[in-house]
Amino acid sequence: MSLTSFSQSISSSPYSLYGVGSLYDSDFGVIPSIGSSGIALPSDTFINNLNPSSLGYLPQNHFMFDIGGKAIATTYQSGSRTENRNNFQFSHIAFAFPVTKNSGFSVALRPYSSATFKISNLKLPIENSQEYYYLTAAGSGGLNNFDFSYGYRLGKKLSVGVSAAVLFGNTTDDRSSLIISSITNIHKKTDYSGLRATLGGQYKIDSTLTIGSTFKLPAQIRASKVQTVQTVTDDVVTTVESDVASNIDDYYMPLEIGVGVSKRFKNNLNMTLDYEKSLWNDSNQSELYGDFVNQDRFALGFTYRAKKNIRKYWDSVQYAAGANFDTGYLEVDGKRINNAAISIGLSLPIDNTYSALNISYSYGQKGKISDNLIKENYHKVSLNLSLDGIWFVKRKIE
Repeated sequence: MSLTSFSQSISSSPYSLYGVGSLYDSDFGVIPSIGSSGIALPSDTFINNLNPSSLGYLPQNHFMFDIGGKAIATTYQSGSRTENRNNFQFSHIAFAFPVTKNSGFSVALRPYSSATFKISNLKLPIENSQEYYYLTAAGSGGLNNFDFSYGYRLGKKLSVGVSAAVLFGNTTDDRSSLIISSITNIHKKTDYSGLRATLGGQYKIDSTLTIGSTFKLPAQIRASKVQTVQTVTDDVVTTVESDVASNIDDYYMPLEIGVGVSKRFKNNLNMTLDYEKSLWNDSNQSELYGDFVNQDRFALGFTYRAKKNIRKYWDSVQYAAGANFDTGYLEVDGKRINNAAISIGLSLPIDNTYSALNISYSYGQKGKISDNLIKENYHKVSLNLSLDGIWFVKRKIE
């Protein structure tokens, strides 16, 4: 498939025409600043959405709330065209609280995928023929992720956790195929629903070194569609199908395994390093225009905070930087759609609790211009407001 002509909508990549759309990165707190790493970080100062076992370290009487959004400026490049798009997106809303002194619970709502795109006059070969047809396609929608997580700490070193996610949403897809002088128009709305579980663990080797792991179990996302098909030949419109409902092939999510390390140096510099493997090959699914392949993801991050001095505000500010790379889970014409990004950020304290405004900037590239594909260059600014409230504590001074 050659993506040689395109017009991108406001919210997603042209590669979002695959499956249920492009997967969405909606990370909490400081995580966007450190390359989306943090499998081994505890939820002791913010809600860590990467590992449910981190909730075992929630501080007593602290109720945490996190909400975020991001602004993205993207340049799309093909061999002959360049186009710029800017948009702002909701990222997540979540809250967490301790259940006992050794356990915590969280609820979060965030997008899982975005399937909004527009592609014009895409030239595609007709199977078993030397002829071509031209495709114009537009889509919208995506899946949402509503999850419940619980973490429990066993002693002072080991914590385990589990997360149950409800995935739901729908996509609409309008496609027109021009073959010689005949046009076929297809309007399709697809509804998706399913459940997915995640298991996690963290282990403190010592006071400066923690390792963590996650297992996102395979899941089947059920799908059904309502479709209308029309053909137009010599200005004569023929309706082949009209709002016909049917079940379609379900969408399969793969087993995903992640491991991470968190290392603190001299109490003010911290390093996080993550690796994740997604076994898309085992989901046994493919797309008309490409294939799902196993994905490898690497993430590295650093945070630094000067020794805290409550009289100097900037000594309590946390500085962060990170980078990540993933090989992508899509293969188009035998070419991987990989992604690489670097990031920097600040965590600005709001009061004497753990409340903070987390600001991050990242620059990344996805895909490539060669081999008739599309390259995306994007600048992303993320704002995460992490609020911490101390509840159910009796006043010592009236």
